[in-house]
Amino acid sequence: MKSFRLLILAAALVLSYAVAAVAAPACNKKIESFDFVVDYSGSMMMQNKQLKQDKIIVAKKVLQRVNDAIPALDFKGGLHTISPNGVIIPQGPWDRAAMSLGIDKLRSGFQIFGRMTAMGDGLQAYEPFLSSMQRDAALILVTDGDNNRGVNLVDVARQLYASQRNLVIHIISFADTEHGANVIRQIAAMNPNTVVVPGEELASSDTAVERFVLAVFCQDEEVIVLRGVHFAFDSYALDSKAMGILNEAAQLIKANPNKQVLLNGWTDWIGSDAYNKVLSQNRANAVKLYLEKQGIPASRMTAIGRGKSYKYDNKTEEGRYMNRRTEISFE
Repeated sequence: MKSFRLLILAAALVLSYAVAAVAAPACNKKIESFDFVVDYSGSMMMQNKQLKQDKIIVAKKVLQRVNDAIPALDFKGGLHTISPNGVIIPQGPWDRAAMSLGIDKLRSGFQIFGRMTAMGDGLQAYEPFLSSMQRDAALILVTDGDNNRGVNLVDVARQLYASQRNLVIHIISFADTEHGANVIRQIAAMNPNTVVVPGEELASSDTAVERFVLAVFCQDEEVIVLRGVHFAFDSYALDSKAMGILNEAAQLIKANPNKQVLLNGWTDWIGSDAYNKVLSQNRANAVKLYLEKQGIPASRMTAIGRGKSYKYDNKTEEGRYMNRRTEISFE
């Protein structure tokens, strides 16, 4: 069966990646290196109408959130600007703290008017540097897509794909003009593995961050987060919504009859470690018992209480709710 990262089981259930805005999980690497290439043009110094801040300021916030969520693996990483070109962090062993400091160095307040944007020329100038990146590689372009001088950005992206093997261009989009949006659409269409996500979503949604990070950085894995099967505080009771979702999950498990099923239960960080270990075990057991009633043999399932989870932000009510969950994986 084809492995999966994102499935929808009814409107209430999203089977998705397990990543947080403030803590990153382990995963199998999809890439060896990445580079953030940030559009430094005049249009990026203009206000994002939705968030009421300059686009470059929002971009800094977004990059910090993405950097926080990158799995703690031995990636190579870097941070560059384009139009004008500049090196903030050269390609080398990625360090979360060093990258965070580099992102903080991104400047705002540059002159807006009278500055022509030569994005294509800037990206073309980076081709020797891109050639040196360890493969597989991801270029994460942060841009609004505007390009009004020099070589066409779309043409340069096409040239890069012709000359650079095992490199994928992903885009964090701040497009607010039809021209910019069209440029981004054309680049995205060149590679089926390209991920494009609006910067506004990454600025405000932990779910958007999690999907983006794991789509770019992690290989597909058969891990299912039952993001509708959550529990009330200090409870392991399943409500009617959770039961409906587990009915759907049971069908998915039945479609993999030769695989063992691991049920991982988690809690938020409130309470002692010992108490949460027991509570998480009770939650995993509750899911197992319900799936047994749906015809899944108990011998196929192992329920494990993992205790406290930090995959989502425990400082927010939403994050704590997301941490109180059960995950399914196949072995």
